[in-house]
Amino acid sequence: MRAACLIVLVFPLISLFGQAVTNSSFKKILEQNKDSLFQLVLNDPITNRLQIIYTEINRTKKNRPVFKNYYYDFDPNFYFNPASTVKLPLALLSLEKLDQIDIAGVSKFTALQFDSSYAGQVPLFKDSSSQNGLPSIAQFIRKALLVSDNDAYNRMYQFVGQQRINRYLHDKGYTDVRITRQFMRFTPEQNRHTNQIRFIHDDGSLIYTQPPAYNSDSFYFPSTIKIGQAHYDQNDSLVHEPIDFTMANNISLKDLQQILQSVLFPKSVASRQRFKLTEDDYRFLYQYLSQYPSQTNYPKYDTTKFYDSNVKFYFKYGSHDLPADVRVFNKVGWAYGFLTDVSYVVDFKNKIEFMLSTTLYVNSDGILNDDKYDYDTVGYPFLYQLGQTIYRYELQRPREYSPDLSKFNIQYEHRDSNDSRPTIKEVDN
Repeated sequence: MRAACLIVLVFPLISLFGQAVTNSSFKKILEQNKDSLFQLVLNDPITNRLQIIYTEINRTKKNRPVFKNYYYDFDPNFYFNPASTVKLPLALLSLEKLDQIDIAGVSKFTALQFDSSYAGQVPLFKDSSSQNGLPSIAQFIRKALLVSDNDAYNRMYQFVGQQRINRYLHDKGYTDVRITRQFMRFTPEQNRHTNQIRFIHDDGSLIYTQPPAYNSDSFYFPSTIKIGQAHYDQNDSLVHEPIDFTMANNISLKDLQQILQSVLFPKSVASRQRFKLTEDDYRFLYQYLSQYPSQTNYPKYDTTKFYDSNVKFYFKYGSHDLPADVRVFNKVGWAYGFLTDVSYVVDFKNKIEFMLSTTLYVNSDGILNDDKYDYDTVGYPFLYQLGQTIYRYELQRPREYSPDLSKFNIQYEHRDSNDSRPTIKEVDN
């Protein structure tokens, strides 16, 4: 595989690559997998922009989890496009904001409608995927976590607002996070404006109106980041220059890992890093971080396309099914040749648990926006081999105390076999 990235930075490259961290003990674990493709990617982390965090979890006698991170070429300053992984913090901020509104009748299940309040904004009044035919924050979160729906992300972005998104994440200690864009072809100015939103009863009567918002805060872009050798622009014309990601969404792999950990194990992170969620919010998140589309009635996805392992990258390659006793609580992202998966893996039968977070770039022709990335030939096979390497290691790793995993033993939905509604076959993700 040849290098596919041109990176332009305002500070010397040596400072960028000099910060990468690799733990020798973790490297030895990865070297045990002799798969040729796996080793090819592993041994060229710069070309593949590879970063891995493996989180070992041990329990105390009282079942308190203790976390230890191991790194492979981790560098918080080495940019990757986070793509859909940013939907996770948006879901958490949406739930947090809902709980803080504190108006009778307003919850994650309350219907809401979006008006057009600025140039380019798209109104939304109905949602055919929901049981009552109306949008809600709960339905957006379901769609964002089950199949990584892009419009669901845009609507959560519009609800929380660009200013609040960044201020609140920074206040929680995720200071390098920068969420600047919706997944629409908006200008920076358009992304600063968010829609008026109306919370309504199912009969259409008004409960509460959230006015349109504007972010007057400035963003700090510490470096110029350009990736690729060429790209197709919005007019589908080939431009023989890299894509400029300087002002794009940005979040480090460590922050993504910490955000997921803060949801699954709130007491394991500093209080400022936690999201202010209710017990019902946590149960809701645990369900849809790990539930399969085949188990879900609303939305009713076509399971031949949105199969069980579709967004479970560490178990995706070669099979549509996961082991019967394994559940993965995760968020993935893919765009521009980048693949990212931040996961907590549980095996209830064998009593094992671990976290694994990875990002890599697979675009051997160096052209972005051509829809010709090496996901199927390199990306997914590599992530599968990585996941299975750590899973096998965890199966034989000794533990002083076996974990009580009952907290994550979720009662999932069952698809109604008598439901004759057509399935959803296409999703913008």
